[in-house]
Amino acid sequence: MTEPNNLLVQRIAFWGIPLAIGVMGLKLVAWWVTGSVALLSDGLESTVNVTAAVIAYFVIRYAQRPADEDHQFGHHKAEYLSAVLEGVLIVVAALLIVREAWGGLVDPRLPDAPLLGLAINGAAGVINAIWATLLLRVGTRYRSPALKADGHHIMSDVVTSIGVLIGLVLAILTGYAILDPLLAIIVAINILYQGWKVISHSLGGLMDRAVEPEEEEAIKAAIATHAAGVLDVHDLRTRRAGAAAFIDFHLVVPAEMAVGKAHMICDRLEDAIKAAIPGASLAIHVEPEGEDAHGLRVKLEGQ
Repeated sequence: MTEPNNLLVQRIAFWGIPLAIGVMGLKLVAWWVTGSVALLSDGLESTVNVTAAVIAYFVIRYAQRPADEDHQFGHHKAEYLSAVLEGVLIVVAALLIVREAWGGLVDPRLPDAPLLGLAINGAAGVINAIWATLLLRVGTRYRSPALKADGHHIMSDVVTSIGVLIGLVLAILTGYAILDPLLAIIVAINILYQGWKVISHSLGGLMDRAVEPEEEEAIKAAIATHAAGVLDVHDLRTRRAGAAAFIDFHLVVPAEMAVGKAHMICDRLEDAIKAAIPGASLAIHVEPEGEDAHGLRVKLEGQ
């Protein structure tokens, strides 16, 4: 990412902190006026949102630090650590919800002042929906795993809030108070699922997962289009680390080709690939014809 984009991602992450605190406050007020276990479960998940927002902000700042002597490929992977930690916090929130819901199963009761509580919780849900949409768009555009994880988490919170509202309305209309804690348990199961998705995706990044299939096709197309003078391209390898993509491959050229000309081809390919994959870092190994090809090959134009 460029410097202005880095600052944009940092600002978005920073403003997530006061917003998460405000939403948590609204949800806890909704629980306080109603005594609903389901609304309490929704509020407990929001405490995780606050913690996650704080962690995401500081980790994003660290991840955007330039490469140094000890971290020569940059600090991009720090964002995956933030996302994994957020997934763990989501699981903790789900367990807290189950604990609170158990008490409601033993002694179920209808909520007090339900309309006021539902209105307050609904307002918090609308704020979360708008913010989650923004986080997902910015996180996807600028390839920030931490922002995307936060966006997915908050969007799951929105789904939770909708479920809570529907369940409480049903409990009030039918008079079955046990629907309140049962709904809280269903909410906890959904949160556990969302937490697992966040953790599994982030672990893939920490384990040097390759770029997405459509990105790999874009890399191959850039090579095939701008490889005039090249005999073969093989051993294409990629890995994604947050906003950065690391790409390396072997370039086979005629044995008699001058080093300067081979270097010019490499520059041309590097410019084309970086245009297709912003934030890409390349390592191109030039070798003369006659070497045994291995690994993933790229079909060049005219072959």
